[in-house]
Amino acid sequence: MSQLIKIISIVDDEEDITFLFRDALKGIDDLMVCTFTDSRLALEHFQENKHAYALVISDLRMPELNGMELFRRMKESNKFVRTILTTAFALEDKIFKEYVRKEIINVFLQKPIRLNVLRAEVETQLQSYEKQKLYPS
Repeated sequence: MSQLIKIISIVDDEEDITFLFRDALKGIDDLMVCTFTDSRLALEHFQENKHAYALVISDLRMPELNGMELFRRMKESNKFVRTILTTAFALEDKIFKEYVRKEIINVFLQKPIRLNVLRAEVETQLQSYEKQKLYPS
């Protein structure tokens, strides 16, 4: 029996990063990868397809809507979606710590990210997503 297609989106204002991450995730079954360089467009797509979304990977520093705010809005619509925040900058701020504690941010990956590490983390988050959907708390 085939599973439903799950959506992952990659949100980064650097288009080459979105393509690099997308290519690293090729071959994961039952997955549709969407890329966005505009976080507002990513949020619109998410809101239109929120029940199909399993994971969102976003850079922290984005024009208009940063990665943490994007995740907060997404989790308000679909508490099951998993999130990976990326940045090249050190993060020690209160909002970041609070969002990690509240699981608005599920994982933080420091750039530069090795593609095998990204892929392994995506697979881990997809497993967590499936468990969460089966056994909601």
